[in-house]
Amino acid sequence: MEELYQNYKNAILQSGNPKADEIVLSNMTAVLDRVFLDIEDPFVFSPYHKAMREPFDYYMFGQNYIRPLVDFRNSYVGNISVFKDIEEKLQQGHNIFLISNHQTEADPAVIALLLETTNSYLSENMTYIAGDRVVTDPLCKPFSMGRNLICVYSKKHMNDVPELTEMKRKANTRSLKEMALLLRSGSQIVWIAPSGGRDRPDPVTGEWYPAPFDASSLDNLRRLAEHSAAPGHIYPLALLCHNIMPPPLQVEKEIGEKRMISFHGTGLSVAPEITFSDISASCQNPEEARETYTQALYKIVTEQYNVLKSAIHCKQGLKASTPNVSLSQPWN
Repeated sequence: MEELYQNYKNAILQSGNPKADEIVLSNMTAVLDRVFLDIEDPFVFSPYHKAMREPFDYYMFGQNYIRPLVDFRNSYVGNISVFKDIEEKLQQGHNIFLISNHQTEADPAVIALLLETTNSYLSENMTYIAGDRVVTDPLCKPFSMGRNLICVYSKKHMNDVPELTEMKRKANTRSLKEMALLLRSGSQIVWIAPSGGRDRPDPVTGEWYPAPFDASSLDNLRRLAEHSAAPGHIYPLALLCHNIMPPPLQVEKEIGEKRMISFHGTGLSVAPEITFSDISASCQNPEEARETYTQALYKIVTEQYNVLKSAIHCKQGLKASTPNVSLSQPWN
């Protein structure tokens, strides 16, 4: 906790915010309060967790903690018009699935902050498919309590403790059932990272890129979408925010990783809907169709990611826009 406090303080001071001391004091006090409260009386997440907004607003707590880490002058949103289209479909009772890469523990807050001024409905109503670490790590838990979550055990950690593997499989089946129920009601927006974990840099070049997608995870989701009574739409989403809170270089089994934190530009971009039938029309068998669809989504996420990288890391800003990715700063 001491290390987190120092790292957070340094990042906020680095931002040049004139109220840096005040922000650090109030936000770190809130975090320490919530973490200690949970250690004394641990909160247990159900397979489907609804964001807790009262008596304490855990959603705003998360937003307020991450907001001063986002350099909005160097942050961008790609294809804001598609987010508008998504919002309209939700209002018509349709379900939306955002197929995304995953960068940091702060992803939900970054997504919500970048859409806050134009699409606050999406920010507040998104449901995240969340791995078990964010609902068990004492530092993550208060932030997770402020999000709508479907809790699953990641494939990457399925066999960490062999005697728990069966329990984890059963829990995942329960979560899938909860999700099917949720989708039946319609008007749901669900974020999922089919890589099953956070992106990591290339060990040789140090370059960051979206981790490859798992075809079976994506296929399960697609089938859920198709079998739901409400129409479902799948959109590729790219997120760039690893500088704010990068994960450890290797996947760790133990809970309690070191949190490096910095003030940095971030980016979010969505591409138009990708339908399975269009992509798989020329495929010979279901296996090939599954792989082709996964690769098509991954390719579009990576293309958008590279545009965000040009804008933020290569300092090209709005000039990094391409015919497929129109960048803007909707908060300006």
